[in-house]
Amino acid sequence: MKFWTGTAFMNTAEMPSVAKMLDENGYHGVLVSDHLIFPRELKTRYPATESGVPYWQPDTEWPDAWVLIGAMAAVTENLHFGNNVYIAPARPILEVAKQVGTAGALSNGRVSIGLSAGWMREEFELLGQDFDNRGPRLNEMIQALRALWKGGWVSWKGEYYDIPEMMIEPHPPAPVPILCGGESAAALKRAARYCDGWVGTAYTLEEATVWIDRIKGYRREYGRENEPFEIILGLFDERTPDLYKRAEDIGITGVMCSPWANWDLQHSGDHSHLKGSAEQYRAPIEKFAEEIVSKCL
Repeated sequence: MKFWTGTAFMNTAEMPSVAKMLDENGYHGVLVSDHLIFPRELKTRYPATESGVPYWQPDTEWPDAWVLIGAMAAVTENLHFGNNVYIAPARPILEVAKQVGTAGALSNGRVSIGLSAGWMREEFELLGQDFDNRGPRLNEMIQALRALWKGGWVSWKGEYYDIPEMMIEPHPPAPVPILCGGESAAALKRAARYCDGWVGTAYTLEEATVWIDRIKGYRREYGRENEPFEIILGLFDERTPDLYKRAEDIGITGVMCSPWANWDLQHSGDHSHLKGSAEQYRAPIEKFAEEIVSKCL
């Protein structure tokens, strides 16, 4: 089992030090969240709350994912980095290819990318990207990125992107795994058809089984059921080595654990318990590593 943690709601400047602690204690990786801005007038409804209002404050820090990953990679040796999730179609495709390729080169291949179609129209409009076709455009972007990361002279021609032959260096030392987040039918089908894995949110193990069965069904539909496939998600059940063994048995390859998190506070919008210095994370990181991570390798 691969143990991942997140960075949401932490102090940006403390994150590299926390990454170093995770690396020293045998965790597999860090997943970085993504938002560009929080508009004064947010007209788009947030889909994950009944009220339609995000559960974080406007001044919440959302550091640029790839700048942060570069900083964390520089102070670690084995830790891997990904996203939960990165709103790639809000950005120009060459910008995404360049940032991820550079992070892959700097980290010696310790990066993946977890993509999502996104929900906030305002972010897309501020960056000059079409919000209404973001789903099919993301499907094509996934295929185009793989071509752009091959190194040497590369190009892509499709319905949404027409990229003439060019060099875009540095390129990653190995193919970058592409995962997809989201729970809609379109997102699950995207993961099953085009991606190397799926990033969920948090569930009980029983709930996770339902989502995994749906993804497996789509993968069979696309003839990909025998290909390697990552499934990363959080689990609400009591954290024990046996839980993660059962999770592996149903196809979960990675869990988001965040040993310092207080979920009740976090989802109420109170993130003050995450705002201290990196040192406050040391004890829960070491405790979870000793009690769980070391017993699940």
